Amino acid sequence: MSFKGKVVLITGGSRGIGKAIALEFARGGADIAFNYMRNHTAAAETEKEILGLGVRCLRVKAHLADSDKISGLFSEIGREFGGLDVLVNNAASGVQRDALELEEKHWDWAMDINAKAPWLCSVEASRLMRNGGHIVNITSQGSQKVLPYYLSVGASKAALEALTRYLAVEFAPKGISVNAVSGGYVETGALDHFPNREEMVQAGGQTPAGRMVTSEDIARVVAFLCTKDADMIRGQVIVVDGGVTLLA
Repeated sequence: MSFKGKVVLITGGSRGIGKAIALEFARGGADIAFNYMRNHTAAAETEKEILGLGVRCLRVKAHLADSDKISGLFSEIGREFGGLDVLVNNAASGVQRDALELEEKHWDWAMDINAKAPWLCSVEASRLMRNGGHIVNITSQGSQKVLPYYLSVGASKAALEALTRYLAVEFAPKGISVNAVSGGYVETGALDHFPNREEMVQAGGQTPAGRMVTSEDIARVVAFLCTKDADMIRGQVIVVDGGVTLLA
């Protein structure tokens, strides 16, 4: 897939699934922008890999729970590239606790980063997408299924999927398609925060496809949704889980 001449922003693009998505678009010739929050080393390494593919890269330290930081991020993209073609709302966070142990600040944290930020980023992106564009939101099966220690994140991802449908309709007259990709268990550093990590890895490997989903699997589907071939896919949640959710 060729994305030469396109500008792509991946939120939380320095590690894990976000990094895989950034590299997938960069290999297709797109110029890349990504934000990160804390890990300067990982961000610098990802930037180096992207630049090594012969495209431009803008990395911005920005905490997406802060609306002013979101505005600043998009201002930098406008100054650097002059516009935007693709937004991937990948950044996510949350506290892995059950309902009785979860605190109000944990709920607000997950909602701010996983639901409110994608809304604000999408609005800002739409203003830079002067010739149409694509928005892809990264969600998870915890939006529809009950997973251990996943209450705040699952609820925020359900909100993100609702946002996907609303924006798909509202942004359609602007020539902007909006969809979501829901991954199965992917073995990234994010799993290390779960008390039941080993059980999740084991379950993720027991797919009809015979292997665990990788970050690259997710990245390829995200990229496809940003091509002309996917033009009539709108407001959908595409599940990439190797078929594991088909099993009882």
